[in-house]
Amino acid sequence: MITKKSYPVKGITILRPKEDPIETISAGQVGLIACNMRNSKESIIGDTIHLKNETVKAAMRFKPQQPMVFAGVYPADQSKHVPLRGAIEKLTLNDSAVTVNVDSSPALGQGWRLGFLGLLHMEVFCQRLEQEYGAEPIITAPSVTYRIILRNQKMIKQMGKECLELSNAALFPEPFNVKEYYEPLVKGTIITPTEYLGQIISLCVDRRGIQESSVNIDDDRILMKYILPLSEIILDFNDHLKSLSSGYASFNYEDHGYHLTNIVRLDIHLNGRPVEEFCRIVHVSKATTIAREMVAKLQELIPRQMVQIAIQACVGGKVLARETIKAYRKDVTAKLYGGDVTRRMKLLKQQAEGKKKMRMFANIRVPHETFIKVLKR
Repeated sequence: MITKKSYPVKGITILRPKEDPIETISAGQVGLIACNMRNSKESIIGDTIHLKNETVKAAMRFKPQQPMVFAGVYPADQSKHVPLRGAIEKLTLNDSAVTVNVDSSPALGQGWRLGFLGLLHMEVFCQRLEQEYGAEPIITAPSVTYRIILRNQKMIKQMGKECLELSNAALFPEPFNVKEYYEPLVKGTIITPTEYLGQIISLCVDRRGIQESSVNIDDDRILMKYILPLSEIILDFNDHLKSLSSGYASFNYEDHGYHLTNIVRLDIHLNGRPVEEFCRIVHVSKATTIAREMVAKLQELIPRQMVQIAIQACVGGKVLARETIKAYRKDVTAKLYGGDVTRRMKLLKQQAEGKKKMRMFANIRVPHETFIKVLKR
């Protein structure tokens, strides 16, 4: 009824508990229907099956669960694209909560953007890919879906709607086209020994958490409830929590809807040219800190080249952080031995002009391994 598709019935069996063939099956009975259903996505839990051209009322409706965490999955080598696709298709047969959309990256090639119910769900799925199918995928850092209210009427007409839901930073519209941003929140429950209370409160405040309640369970333990942005907990919140509490604190969370926020897109420029693969969405209060971390990491990972490389982290037209990778430099004055100093200055000037011209036309070569180390979780 939900999919509005029709199939020829090849056979009907009922479970008693063995399978026995029957002519008809009715509501309340547990059985099997054999039909030419080509795709498991057409079989929705809670759907109602009825005879074609017959009007019936749905027995019940299950609201499908919406994914909360998204991550890119790419093969380590494009020659392994087909085996990885087969492994993902087989796993999603018995895990319908995972959403799969084809994605591509100039750095990592063809892949998929998978949606999961939570961080644990994502970790279990990726472990099964490796253990059951021997796949070695590249998993990018997880991201969340933001809601964007558009301001530009021309863009609203082009998109066909005023509210967009995006999880890919590269697809975010320019700030002057956006009226409001909304980010997903979760209600987190933390149980911890009282001796670690101060450190854990500091962690939650650092992650933009708002305390909702605090209750003493007994003399040694306390239960706290915090409203936290989902983007702040999907990476390493639980790891830090366990580290601060020596493994004694526990954490779980549930969806708490969307809330108005102030986020920006952080772009990375190499010699003035933006690199879309490195852009990410961050809260405005942490933009400068994350910008400095990213440019420092890229400075370590990108090898030196024949031209100087300026690494800039920008928000809009404002540069928040910058690092420079010095160019390889030949000692053009090595063959000189004394003589007029103007000869030395002339050679150095010619070298500087040559480097400047080279920087205007040269393409920065970023190794594939650098993209993997920066993008993967």
